[in-house]
Amino acid sequence: MSISKSSDEIQRQRVHRLLNEGARLLRAERAEEALAPLGRAYELAPDDPDVAMTYGGALIMNAKWSKAVAVLEKAVSQHPENARLWLNLAAAYLGRLKLSSRQAQERAIEAYERAIAIDPVAPSAHYNVGLIHAERKDWEQAEQWFQAALRANPADKDAAYWLERVRAARETDGKRSS
Repeated sequence: MSISKSSDEIQRQRVHRLLNEGARLLRAERAEEALAPLGRAYELAPDDPDVAMTYGGALIMNAKWSKAVAVLEKAVSQHPENARLWLNLAAAYLGRLKLSSRQAQERAIEAYERAIAIDPVAPSAHYNVGLIHAERKDWEQAEQWFQAALRANPADKDAAYWLERVRAARETDGKRSS
């Protein structure tokens, strides 16, 4: 007598295989190809936070911001204490920083702040908020956020670089207004 697997177990295994395949393609920098297996995994398990996060990330990498927002907003409504989902949602809201609207930037900042509230050292959250403020030439806020990024991760060379750029910009602006 053989023991058959339940249909739920078979589906979980299929989702796991699809998720692994999509993650492998993302690691290989083949984000466009990753959409198919991750999209299928999301169809099969739309409530799984890892599936939503990975699929949302692939959508972001493919500049499919609106679809990523839809996937990730649903995920954070179901898993509001998952900082990684909030980080991806922030990136989806923001899109390309240089092209983002003030409203998109505000939504992204709010999502980054939610991630930080859950995980005070949320990877890149402080740094990305600093970048938004630097883009706005809000040097004081940018400096504070890059300092926070360095407190969260003292080895963050990008945050250190931007902190110096922001300080130089503040000094230059201060000389102009004198």
